[in-house]
Amino acid sequence: MSPLPVFNQPLGGNEMPRFGGLASMMRLPVATSASGLHAGFIGVPLDIGTSHRPGARFGPRQIRAESCLIRPYNMATGAAPFDALQVADLGDVAINTFNLQKSVDIIERHYQNIVASGCIPLTLGGDHTIALPILRAMKARHGPVAMIHVDAHADVNPDMFGERIAHGTPFRCAVDEGLLQNRKVWQIGLRGSGYSAEDFDWPRQQGFTVVPAHEVWWQSLTPLMAQIRETIGPTTPTYLSFDIDGIDPAYAGGTGTPEIGGLSVPQALEIVRGCRGLNLVGCDLVEVSPAYDTSGNTALLGANLLFEMLCVLPGVKYRCWQHGAFGANLFSFANRARPPWT
Repeated sequence: MSPLPVFNQPLGGNEMPRFGGLASMMRLPVATSASGLHAGFIGVPLDIGTSHRPGARFGPRQIRAESCLIRPYNMATGAAPFDALQVADLGDVAINTFNLQKSVDIIERHYQNIVASGCIPLTLGGDHTIALPILRAMKARHGPVAMIHVDAHADVNPDMFGERIAHGTPFRCAVDEGLLQNRKVWQIGLRGSGYSAEDFDWPRQQGFTVVPAHEVWWQSLTPLMAQIRETIGPTTPTYLSFDIDGIDPAYAGGTGTPEIGGLSVPQALEIVRGCRGLNLVGCDLVEVSPAYDTSGNTALLGANLLFEMLCVLPGVKYRCWQHGAFGANLFSFANRARPPWT
């Protein structure tokens, strides 16, 4: 009888105080290679593509620091990722701090090696520029991917100050380069002011489904995620890109370009948990800027969302669990008007 596989486990708070130990994601072992891993956390400490408040280069470090509070079992969903997946912290990408184009090329090559090994990357950003080279690596492995994009901004500018690559342009570039299955792309949480009244029309014209934040205020996003799962299907390679500024700055103020009127934390959890059943091939959590995160709550939220992403990856085991007295049927959506994104 062959021995049972041994999976890496986060260092527990009863083995080492949470303020001690290795400063890796969830205090997991650090690996130098993705070989043999089902999933890996990777930091991309880049913020030279940002257009307003810098500091996201320190995001990976702060997210890792706050992640010491996360335990291995998801008590809400029953997910037990460390019972079935080999997971490690793969460290940071050695970007070129002084050259954005070279950094993009470095990131793409780095991720090509990771995804070629079969490892699913879970990325700690960094500004949103990093999504472009990651999507390029995804296409090289999987072909064009479906995408769920949570953000206050569409990030489809043709350029910024004449530069094609910046944190406000990655998904325009992704469309131009054929990296996405456009009719299987959702942008959730868009809001704020614009440079023209048509700012959110371009992604719609490409086939994206745009769900502005104000259209889902005070609503559960569980019905939306059911629609997304039905449309994308269980086999389509799918990428989840989550800009922390998609969440209202009341909960996540430590970011470079905050916009009022955003998604709530429960809505963010519904989005990520609603990805269960999709063929997720990669995820990112970007734009955490610790200098504006005086309480650490933005990075803490980012760390928890990355754990939630891990919990919905293909192959995760689920433990038995039971709804409490206030279960999923407490609120009824039967009498709501159909939202415009249906």
